[in-house]
Amino acid sequence: MIVGIGVDVVDLPRFERSLVRAPRLRDRLFTRGESERADGTPRSPASLAVRFAAKEAVAKALGAPAGLEWHDCEIETLDDGRPVLHVRGSVLEAARTHGITRWHVSMSHDGSVGIATVIAESDS
Repeated sequence: MIVGIGVDVVDLPRFERSLVRAPRLRDRLFTRGESERADGTPRSPASLAVRFAAKEAVAKALGAPAGLEWHDCEIETLDDGRPVLHVRGSVLEAARTHGITRWHVSMSHDGSVGIATVIAESDS
């Protein structure tokens, strides 16, 4: 059963300017696995922006509770390109409160806009 749906859009140039203006923002928002590809090269600002949108969409799917930590929500990209959401800590606790057992995430960017959609499901 669907428990929550979250959608977020991000202005890619604005997000990139934020990364330039505040270089520590990358470490504050993203885990190392999110900010780097498997070969250790940094992800593009557009790739980071849609990951940020996915984290925002997770919060919306949960009803935007206070106290969520950015690193407690991690988006991994599988070898075939599919994004997978991993939660722990504060996000896992909020998900358990709602009975959420599965997550689905989709991310895309084109031109100057990025978007992410998250669906939270329970077994009941």
